[in-house]
Amino acid sequence: QVQLVESGGGSVHAGNSLTLSCSASRGTFSDLAVGWVRQAPGKEREYVGVIARRPTLYTDPKEGRFTISRDNAKNRVYLEMRSLTPEDTAVYYCAADSMLINIQYLRPKYWGQGTQVTVSS
Repeated sequence: QVQLVESGGGSVHAGNSLTLSCSASRGTFSDLAVGWVRQAPGKEREYVGVIARRPTLYTDPKEGRFTISRDNAKNRVYLEMRSLTPEDTAVYYCAADSMLINIQYLRPKYWGQGTQVTVSS
């Protein structure tokens, strides 16, 4: 069983950058694909991107302003977000699954509790 914990959320002004971190407080996700999903107020959850496990480390961030990376030695996955806009305001969730496609279809086996990102204009 893997327990995911997000960190790094907060309030920033538009145009700034923020990096979120997802760690496994229990278990390890080195053999799992790990992704990010966000949910803005009043909206459905939205796929943000995913990074595959080794060896491919395939990644497909939805926004060109976002970069997803992982450090298996530290048991962490990162979401770097640049040039943030108020439309990026949401709760950001970390998600993990052995099948990358399950994350892309918002049906991962594991979810984190989420971290709030607020971008003001």
